[in-house]
Amino acid sequence: MKTKDLIAEAIDLPVDERVMVVDSILKSLSPPESGIDKKWVRVARQRLKELRSGEVEAIPGDDVFQKMWKRFSS
Repeated sequence: MKTKDLIAEAIDLPVDERVMVVDSILKSLSPPESGIDKKWVRVARQRLKELRSGEVEAIPGDDVFQKMWKRFSS
């Protein structure tokens, strides 16, 4: 099977199956490292704790993207 045919076949799959294909391909390029994953879990838990305690304030995603578009649009 040619790559072009494989891509066309993958595109015809339902969305959830396409996600599985993409995820599998990405993992094959860069396998997850458990040490890094554990560090990210610690960071995520700390950030959640900070949000819940009110130590930091969340910024709505729309505001962030609007600021980015202003900054990087020329």
